[in-house]
Amino acid sequence: MALVYSTETGRMCPDCRQPLTDCACKAAAKAKPAGDGNVRVSRESKGRGGKTVTLVRGLPLDTDALAALGKQLRAACGSGGTAKDGVLEIQGDHCERVMAELTKLGHKPKRVGG
Repeated sequence: MALVYSTETGRMCPDCRQPLTDCACKAAAKAKPAGDGNVRVSRESKGRGGKTVTLVRGLPLDTDALAALGKQLRAACGSGGTAKDGVLEIQGDHCERVMAELTKLGHKPKRVGG
């Protein structure tokens, strides 16, 4: 049986068994990079109303660094996009340009898909 509430400290974290005010589980999960280090660049248009986007997956960066890299890639491509769930989305078919920029920045991207 897990302790979820203590009259002395209030709510307890079920993972680390510390009071929620002192819990470091969420911060540690946020700081951990989402990518596996295998940088994969692909093009996708399914489920997007026919619009094509370039996806970059597997970057071993935290959320702030991923957002900064996404901004740099979007500027190089001259298009919009977003960074969510560890995946960079760049509007349009820019696979070759994105791969060239990632190579310049020291990553080793691989083209995935058709």
